[in-house]
Amino acid sequence: MITVNAMGDVCPIPVIKTRKAIGELGGSGQIEVLVDNETAVRNVTKMAESSGAAVSAEKLGEGKYRVNITVGAGTEDGAGPEEGKAQITEDKVCECGADTADHGHTVVVVPSDKMGNGDDELGHILMKSFLFAVTQLDELPEKMVFYNGGAKLTVEDSPALEDLKSLEEQGVEIMTCGTCLDFYGIKDKLAVGTVTNMYSIVETMQQAGRVIRP
Repeated sequence: MITVNAMGDVCPIPVIKTRKAIGELGGSGQIEVLVDNETAVRNVTKMAESSGAAVSAEKLGEGKYRVNITVGAGTEDGAGPEEGKAQITEDKVCECGADTADHGHTVVVVPSDKMGNGDDELGHILMKSFLFAVTQLDELPEKMVFYNGGAKLTVEDSPALEDLKSLEEQGVEIMTCGTCLDFYGIKDKLAVGTVTNMYSIVETMQQAGRVIRP
C-alpha cells in the first residue's frame, strides 16, 4: 500500500503525485490518495481510471477525502487492459491542467503571467501550477514561447523561474519576445532562455505539430 498525501496541494499536483505512485507499483498494488477537495477527487479518479485501475472514493470528514486505487485488479469480469495491468497514459486528465497527450512536436505559448480571466491572484497561482505541470510531462514540449505579459515569467524574481530553468536544462527551448521585454523595461533582467522576434514566434507556431496555450 502506497499512501499519497496531497492535502493542501493545488491542481495538478495531486494528479502528478498519484501518477508517480502508480508507476512505483510496477504493475499491481494499492494506493490511497488523501486530498482536501472534490475537484482533486475527480481529477485523481479520472487519471487512475484512464490507466485501467479500479477506483473508489470516500469523504473522511470536512475537507478530507480518500481515493482508493487498485492497480492490476482488472475489470469486474476479471480482465483489464493487458490482463489487468494498469497502462499509464498521458491524456487530458485534469480539469484545470494541461492536455498531456503525446502528439509529437509541441510548442507551448504563454501570452500572460496569469492563466484565465477573473481574479488576478488566482490567475497567477494557476499559471505557476500550469508551468510546474509542464515539467512533469513524460514528453516535454520542444519549445516554449513567452510574449506580452508572459515575458514577465522569464525574468529575475519570477515565481516560475525554477521550473523554466529545469525545462531548459532538459532541452526545452525557452523563447521570449524582445519587443515585449523592451515594452515592460525588463530586457536586462532576462534570466532564462533567449530573446526572439515576432517572425520567429510565428514561424515556430506555424511549424509546430501542436500548440498549447494555457
